[in-house]
Order: sequence, then structure tokens, then C-alpha cells
Amino acid sequence: MTTLQPTELTWLPTGGITAAKGFSAFGDFVGIKKKRPDLAIIQSAVPCVFGLCTTQNTVKAAPVLWCQAILASQPTVSAIVINSGNANACTGEAGILHTQQMAETTAKAFNLASEAVLVASTGIIGVPLPIDIVTKGIKTVASRLESTLEGGTAAAEAIRTTDTFAKEAALTLTIGGKTVTLGGMAKGSGMIHPNMATMLGFVTTDVAITKALLQKAISAVTVDSYNQISVDGDTSTNDMVAVLANGEAKNPLIEDETSADYQTFLAGLLALNTKLAKLIAKDGEGASKLLEVVVSQAETVEQARVLAKAVISSNLVKSAFFGESANWGRILSAMGGTELPFNPLLVSMQIEGILTGKSVSFFEQGQPVGYDAERAKTVLKEAELRVCVSLGAGSAVGTAWGCDLTHEYVTINADYMT
Repeated sequence: MTTLQPTELTWLPTGGITAAKGFSAFGDFVGIKKKRPDLAIIQSAVPCVFGLCTTQNTVKAAPVLWCQAILASQPTVSAIVINSGNANACTGEAGILHTQQMAETTAKAFNLASEAVLVASTGIIGVPLPIDIVTKGIKTVASRLESTLEGGTAAAEAIRTTDTFAKEAALTLTIGGKTVTLGGMAKGSGMIHPNMATMLGFVTTDVAITKALLQKAISAVTVDSYNQISVDGDTSTNDMVAVLANGEAKNPLIEDETSADYQTFLAGLLALNTKLAKLIAKDGEGASKLLEVVVSQAETVEQARVLAKAVISSNLVKSAFFGESANWGRILSAMGGTELPFNPLLVSMQIEGILTGKSVSFFEQGQPVGYDAERAKTVLKEAELRVCVSLGAGSAVGTAWGCDLTHEYVTINADYMT
């Protein structure tokens, strides 16, 4: 996939879902949770083409089914309403009705058709949504939308569940001589093992693009971003990534996937969603370390992706990193447990600190390397680590992100219902 050089995009120092022209948002406490903000709305001043990727779990929450139906039947949408604290999943016909009521209440606030509203929920599964509280809250939040940074941050705060911080990012690109902005927010901390994760991701952009190409773009970048993170090996019922594009940047319409403009936009969308995905991995429940696994010199990109994901998903590997143990054999073992063959005699491996650049080699062309135990201990104490594995068989590269597995993860999930 095309990637941009650092000089070709500009990361905004602050900004999220309201960074692009024409978008407003807000979030607040309405009473679904005990205290924390729990309902957010995003709205565009003009209709947006949109793209969507949702969970591959067989059990899909009512909001996911609603959004899939909207994607299949509607050319544009104008708003998204999101609640946290209740997943509205496994709630039967009542859950479907409640999702429709959320869309209808939001639509009425902005003089829209209900089919112009996407709905997302996150939280506890199997508990009926307190719909009267939710619809009342929608009316309140809808009256307070802002196009400001603060409005976007309030929305990002309101979609959190066990997240320890709000996840936002924004960047600008030049497309067709116009400045195009992409802004996003995401939530996710536990039950993370995409296709996709217990995560919600939302991106807004003022680019002018066709719905077909926007869908193609979000489907492509999800493979290399959200689908390459893992916290605990579980896939949720509510996973969703949605992208809205309102065309307010006034660039020439992107309608050809072979064009330079589409490739630039695709690379920018990948960069934004990768940053959000890494923030989710970094915020894994109870995590003390961000882990990145890079598999290089693979025969195919798919081989590299699968092997990297296998390492980041291994509880044995994750536990070793929590213990700051140089038990590097677990990494090779995790790779060997996949269905994709590789030649261990060609493999080399090292671990490096992302922030310091310090590294230690453990395995070179199929042979263990005598390493400095004190240096290894110093590297493994770092909060952000990169595992670099070379297969010595090709030129393809794949990357995955995750975190260590700590005692705190068990505590959080043992107490989640309380």
C-alpha cells in the first residue's frame, strides 16, 4: 500500500473528529453510566458519502446491523450517534427497536431522515438499553454540538469504556491543490483482537471522493491498522470503523483508484488509522508496555502480517514482556504455530527500544546469539518495544501492535460488571 513521506502530510498538534471543515461534535454524561460521559454525536453540515467496516463476529449488536443496512441502501449520511456503557448487543427485538429510536431522535434534532444517521454502541453485552434516558440525552447533546477542538474532545471522552485516555488524531494533506483534513477518534482497551476488536473508530474528512472509493479505502486500511492490533485475543459484537467525507475541501472529485490523488488520500487515511490503532494497543487494559512486531524479508505481505499478528497475540509472549524476561524462544514458537511455513534457519531476531533505539540481538540466521544479559534487561524495561524478525526469504513486510499481559488486566475484567 502507498505510504507518504513525513513531508507529505502534516500532523496537527491537537485535533480530532472536528478538525475537518463542516463537522461538529459533542459528548456528555446523560445517565447510562454512573458518572462518566456516555453519549456523543458527530454531525456534518452537509451530507457525506461514507464507508464502514464492522465486526466479523457472528453475533452482531443491533447498531452494527443498522449501520450495515444503511451502508447497503443509502448514498449519504449526515450524523453519527454513539453511546457507551451499554453495548445493546444480544438484546433481541427490543435492541433493534432501540437502535431505530436512537437514529430517529438524532435525525429529528437535525431535521434529517433516520436513515441519514449511523448508530454505534459500546459497553456491557446483554443488558437492555435504558432508551428513555438515551433519547433524552440525545436531545441534550444535539443542542450543544461544536465545531471546536473542545467539542471533538468531549465526543472522544464520551465513547470511552475502560479506556484510560481519549484517543484523537488529525492530519492534513494536499490533494488537487487543496488542503484536505482528516480527523479521527477511537475507543478501545480490552477485548481487542480484530477482525476487529472491542473498538469503535470514527474518521471525518472534507475530501471530495466517491462513496465506492471511500469504502474501498477504509476496507484497505483497516487490514493494516485495526486488524493488526491485539490485546487479549477476543473479538467483540460491536466493532465498527466509520469514515464520513463531506467534500468541503473542494478538491477535484476523486473517482479513479489509479489516480495520484486517491493514492495520496489512501496513504493519509492509513497513517491516521494506524496512529489510532496504536493508541488502542498502548491503552490495553492494565498494560505497562506498547509492543510492536515487525516481520520483514517475508515471501508475501500476507505471510508477514499473519506471523507478526501471531507474535503479538501470544499470551506467553505478552507475559514474558510483562516480566521483562528475555524468553525470546516464545516469539519463534508463536510464529511456528501458524499455518504459514517459513524456514527457521534463515530467521534473525532482535528487540529494540522504540524511544531510545537501544537494541539486543537474540537470533541470527537460525542460530542463537550470545547476548549481554544486562543490556537485554535494560532494553526490556522500556515502555515501548519493537520486535524485529527477519525471515530472510523475500522483501515483504508486516507490522502488528499490542501490549503486555499484566495482573491488572485480570483485575479489570474480573470486576467489569461491577
